[in-house]
Amino acid sequence: MPIRRILYWQPKQGTMVNSQILNEISMCVESLKGVKEGRCKTSLTFYRPNLRGPSTAIDFPRDFLGISMLEQPNKYYFTIRDHQIVVEADYSILTIMEKLQYYQSRAALHFEGAVYKLGDFQVRVIKVVSNQAERLRGIMIEIVYLPISSVEDSKQIMEDFIDLWKEVVSIKSLAGQFIQTEPNYAEYGLSDNYTSQHTAVQYTDALTQLVRSSLLRN
Repeated sequence: MPIRRILYWQPKQGTMVNSQILNEISMCVESLKGVKEGRCKTSLTFYRPNLRGPSTAIDFPRDFLGISMLEQPNKYYFTIRDHQIVVEADYSILTIMEKLQYYQSRAALHFEGAVYKLGDFQVRVIKVVSNQAERLRGIMIEIVYLPISSVEDSKQIMEDFIDLWKEVVSIKSLAGQFIQTEPNYAEYGLSDNYTSQHTAVQYTDALTQLVRSSLLRN
């Protein structure tokens, strides 16, 4: 599977993300001769246990994330960040969870946007919105390097592309900057060969950073 890296937009103190910044970022991709070739969408759902009594509290994780990806319609991923656990399951697991009623979904965020092709790379310009409202909650860039699936072998070329990308964005003098997420895959028991589980871990880490950034601004 092609290697991926996620960068999230960190606005300057006192500013907010908005559609104008999103449009400017899309223009940056187009200035690199990026050709739009489709859409992308990943959804993250927060789950909490339905505790029926104090004795059951220790038997369940306090919370975890469920992750679905447009390009993996038959799969569903779970991450428990506190314990560095990531699990791939068949999408039918949602039906089982609904019947058992051990966990309940509390909120969901959708990461959706446009996919651009730039030679051996894809750049995905992503907006973050919630189930409850279409208000923009965040902006992310997902960079995909198509020829290589090794995290280590692709490291330098990805860093070079990210440096180029940041330089292009800096010309716009926008009120903020892109920050890389760098999860430790080994902590989750993942190998050097990139998989969708690596992507699930990256989205979990990016969400944590987005929330942290929002709290600091507020």
